[in-house]
Amino acid sequence: MRRDYADAVLAVADLIPPGRVLSYGDIAELLDAGGPRQVGAVLSARGSEVCWWRVLRSSGQPLRYHEVRAWEHYRQEGTPVRGTADDDGAGYRVRMDSARWQPGDAEWKLLDSLREGLR
Repeated sequence: MRRDYADAVLAVADLIPPGRVLSYGDIAELLDAGGPRQVGAVLSARGSEVCWWRVLRSSGQPLRYHEVRAWEHYRQEGTPVRGTADDDGAGYRVRMDSARWQPGDAEWKLLDSLREGLR
């Protein structure tokens, strides 16, 4: 995996404010590079460097095996969810329709810069 790509993925994840999320595919699309699996690979290797719970599957399902930890973050940040976490952490999804983050003008400038750096 290219270091510049990984750094760009993490930079986008850092932009996501509390209570908001993006899917793996959203990040790939914003960077105009890679795909959901590549973004997932970056977060698998280096996700502890960012707020990993703010990047999840497009279905709204949290990161597998980290559902309980993610649930606590979602509750603290007021992230819109459907359902509640059961004992094994399953039973809920993030409401992607209302939780998906939309970049503002300042963020778009940074995203443009990140995309240019990947070319």
